[in-house]
Amino acid sequence: MTFKGKALSGAMVALMASTAMLQAQDMAALEAAAKAEGMLTTIALPHSWCGYGDVIAGFKAKYPEITVNELNPDAGSADELEAIRANKDNTGPQAPDVIDVGLSFGPAAKEEGLLQPYKVAAWDEIPDAVKDAEGYWYGDYYGVLSFMVNKDMVDNTPADWADLLKPEYNGMVALAGDPRASNQAILAVLAAGVAAGGAPGADSGQKGLEYFAEMNKTGNFVPVIGKPGTLAQGSTPIVINWDYNALAAKDSLNGNPPLEVVVPENGVVAGVYVQGISAYAPHPNAAKLWMEYIYSDEGQNLWLKGYCHPARFNAMVKAGKVPQDLIDALPPAAAYEKAVFPSLDEQAANKDAVTGGWDAVVGANVQ
Repeated sequence: MTFKGKALSGAMVALMASTAMLQAQDMAALEAAAKAEGMLTTIALPHSWCGYGDVIAGFKAKYPEITVNELNPDAGSADELEAIRANKDNTGPQAPDVIDVGLSFGPAAKEEGLLQPYKVAAWDEIPDAVKDAEGYWYGDYYGVLSFMVNKDMVDNTPADWADLLKPEYNGMVALAGDPRASNQAILAVLAAGVAAGGAPGADSGQKGLEYFAEMNKTGNFVPVIGKPGTLAQGSTPIVINWDYNALAAKDSLNGNPPLEVVVPENGVVAGVYVQGISAYAPHPNAAKLWMEYIYSDEGQNLWLKGYCHPARFNAMVKAGKVPQDLIDALPPAAAYEKAVFPSLDEQAANKDAVTGGWDAVVGANVQ
């Protein structure tokens, strides 16, 4: 037997075979333990978000013995951590096994003792910059913030953040979450701050708050959580949200109304979301099996089908594991060239500025 053109000894061949067998046995044992638990409880996973509908359906099809109990699909990252806190002593159906939160929430959850460590089989292909070295949290996908625009109601499509302050967009602009709790909305404030000249962090947070205070004062800001439904109904004709959510909405609305998705010219901010297993998970083996599934080739490609860039994207492309049609369905690569990936410290500083200052500076009760 050879490996990379070199002959391997019998001992090395046997070692490789035994290692592969051990991994297969470990996976079989995990599957058996998860099936015995019989349930997986998720939280904050809307089916239209990043293709999660297909991901959940894929997991159910592969493991029909495990019931997927879905809690509060529209919850924000802060709500997910609160759900763990509130159910520490509860092994019932309201206790989440797994969470999917914004990058800055991962370290906070670890520090508070809300997560347990686990490293999936594909651990080495998750970039080091977006995972905890001890395995408490790990990046799963990313996208960039965009403008989702109802073209039946908006004649001139805004091209940049500054455009959203123009009088023609009076009563039209909404965030896709509450900036006091939603990671998506918190990073939208960061992006607006960067576009206004702020450095990622507390500076972007303050400039972003000032930007939304001006938008609120002029009457352009709508204090409603923007969704495809509110956009289609006309109550929030312009929604600031992740590109993958906007592109998925464009597909689901199917031209009724016609929808345009714009990556702004400046303040292009990429957001990484991370996975974690609750330290108090009632179904820890099902949680681990879920992680193995979503980081498998199948799970990662399902996220890509949902217009997200999965964590293993570069490694999978290099290995020829990504269908070309999924790559072609994404926006042109040029749209991402200016993307800024805020560090954990920058996100934490921005988050503190935004959540602590929104009520006083902006004064809009988003709900």
